[in-house]
Amino acid sequence: MEEESKSSSVETSHSLDTTHTLDLTDNLYRVLMVAVAAMVLFFLGQLVYQFSSLPGNTPHEIQVSGQGRAFGKPDVATVSFGVTTQALKSQDAVNKNNEAMNKIITAIKASGVEDKDIQTIAYNLSPQYDYPRILTPSKPNSAGTVSSPTYVQGGRVFSGYSLNQQVMVKIRSFDKISEVLDKATSNGATDVSDLQFKIDDPEKVQAEARAMAIEDAQAKLKDITHQSGLRAGKLVNISEGYNNYPMPSYAPGAEFSKDAANVAPTIASGQQEVNSTVTLTYQVK
Repeated sequence: MEEESKSSSVETSHSLDTTHTLDLTDNLYRVLMVAVAAMVLFFLGQLVYQFSSLPGNTPHEIQVSGQGRAFGKPDVATVSFGVTTQALKSQDAVNKNNEAMNKIITAIKASGVEDKDIQTIAYNLSPQYDYPRILTPSKPNSAGTVSSPTYVQGGRVFSGYSLNQQVMVKIRSFDKISEVLDKATSNGATDVSDLQFKIDDPEKVQAEARAMAIEDAQAKLKDITHQSGLRAGKLVNISEGYNNYPMPSYAPGAEFSKDAANVAPTIASGQQEVNSTVTLTYQVK
């Protein structure tokens, strides 16, 4: 009886071990299958993404560019005036500069220039240094002769302060340009430069150039679709850019001397050219 009982116990234990091993194997199998399925789905997703990114699978589009050019007559002139003063003390240089610039501004205001059209564009105060040459005395040499005195370069010596102030003035009446220039130089301006002519509000000229560019692009689109057999659909994008050519500047005499003869310069404002480039993007049916 004892032997039969032991045999039954051993068989039961062996059966439990087998069942437990099978359960672990089944769980591991399920985990592996889930991992494999996840990897397959991932690679399929990558393939779908790459396929959808191919140029042949994106909506077909066509781009056409057009150019437009418009001209406008400048209605304002801008010019820069400068005053440079020097003094041993910084405050003295500032006071002298303020006095000179205030005198210039008062004079040009009398010619009709308004406060809103006067702007300080530079104000630079800096210390100044000299490098004097020092005379060395004559000395006898070993042969008994006396050498000639010589000069050597000395060290840096502070010499004061220099202040340069620049203002930009907008002149709205071209008949007053020569008068404003003359008043600035005769009242202490040490330099006058960068006279330019501009359109104060260029939007009107830009709109004209843009409209011409769009018309040119649409004409090109019509020719392309007619010759190729394509059909243009919805307009999906438009971009534009401008190229404003620089205006003529007042070259003769970038700097004016207040002692020069009062000869009024010949001022020619010319015209301003605005180029517009417009690119239209359409879907192709």
